[in-house]
Amino acid sequence: MLRNSQDLEGCSIAATDGVIGEVKDLYFDDEAWVIRYLVVSTGTWLSNRKVLVSPYSIGNRRWGEKSLPAALTKEQVKNSPDIDTDKPISRQYEMQYLKY
Repeated sequence: MLRNSQDLEGCSIAATDGVIGEVKDLYFDDEAWVIRYLVVSTGTWLSNRKVLVSPYSIGNRRWGEKSLPAALTKEQVKNSPDIDTDKPISRQYEMQYLKY
């Protein structure tokens, strides 16, 4: 079923060991028409840091719950590379991120 990308904004991301934050924005590939990354604000547990979450780590959404299950741990999110969400993602950064 197709959904509007705005349906994802504000959804909480539920890691395997607790909630890591909520979706604030998306990086969208306008050539392939896919979501490349979800930009997640981690809230107070990680000083409102913004992190990228790959859609490949997201499981099936329970639309009534406004929550997305993720195959990640809080520790993985905490140790993920920093990102300046005001700039485009370079291929070099993306390669570094994918290695993580």
